[in-house]
Amino acid sequence: MPQKNIRLEVMQFLEKKVDSFVDQFLIPVEKIWQPSDLLPNSEEDNFMEEVKELREIAKDLPYDFWVVMVGDTITEEALPTYESWLMEVEGVDNEGRNGWSKWVRQWTGEENRHGDLLNKYLYLSGRVNMREVEVTTQHLINDGFDIGTGKDPYKNFVYTSFQELATYVSHNRVSQIAKQYGDKKLSKLCKLIAGDEMRHHHAYSEFVNQIFKVDPSEMMLAFQYMMKQKITMPAHFLRESGEKISTAFEEFSNSAQKIGVYTAADYVDIMQKLIEKWEIDKISNLTAEAEKARDYLMKLPERMAKISERLVLPDETKVFKWVQPALVR
Repeated sequence: MPQKNIRLEVMQFLEKKVDSFVDQFLIPVEKIWQPSDLLPNSEEDNFMEEVKELREIAKDLPYDFWVVMVGDTITEEALPTYESWLMEVEGVDNEGRNGWSKWVRQWTGEENRHGDLLNKYLYLSGRVNMREVEVTTQHLINDGFDIGTGKDPYKNFVYTSFQELATYVSHNRVSQIAKQYGDKKLSKLCKLIAGDEMRHHHAYSEFVNQIFKVDPSEMMLAFQYMMKQKITMPAHFLRESGEKISTAFEEFSNSAQKIGVYTAADYVDIMQKLIEKWEIDKISNLTAEAEKARDYLMKLPERMAKISERLVLPDETKVFKWVQPALVR
């Protein structure tokens, strides 16, 4: 007798709730903000004055800030990779246009606005080399990614739960820094993007929560697997023009850590938040293997925190081709 595919059965069971997930966690197209709501209006006579003001305020923002802004933009712009990956997850039927594929498409529609908005802001700011940014974005889409989840929906939903919260942290911190430098418009647009990411985090973490109710042991093992191998950021194959995939993402991460946008401590904090959100300590009816996985997960944040405290950032800051050389300071 062939073994039942429990994961597919669980996905089909949860698919009955997809419409309620869409209503709860996504916003109708006509009601949600669009990039043009937050940028100078090119149809207005005062467009050039508004652009000039945007560029003047942008001059005060430091080099590492621009590196992070570009990295965040490129990550958002590589959306085709993420959509195509999620469409391959078991239980998602793009050809049959089932409930899960509907979720993926509508989630993609919301996420697509982020890169669009950030890209236009960077272009208007005059502080970055847009051609280099565009080349890196195309490379990242060409190279794709491997987040270590395969087609397993359990592992994918752990990944997206973690990653959406990480992008919330990053965009929210960028918003705070922009505000400190007096750029209220940039602060607002980054805060709105962060708000979307938090909503999406709530959605994916609810998917995991629902799976824990019906298949707790396998969900626990999937969570342990993803934490053991560590969450790979979606732009981990980042590279600049004329270069091979190497240390560019690590260098970008160093800039993010230096200005406190996303740090090793944040990684540990997100892990702890997921453990608490899913009430890992209270889940019952686990197999012996899943109980061991739970014990591992409960102890992991403290272990990871000790490692993160020993992290030493290099003094040198990489000069990326993305950012105008005059901004290096």
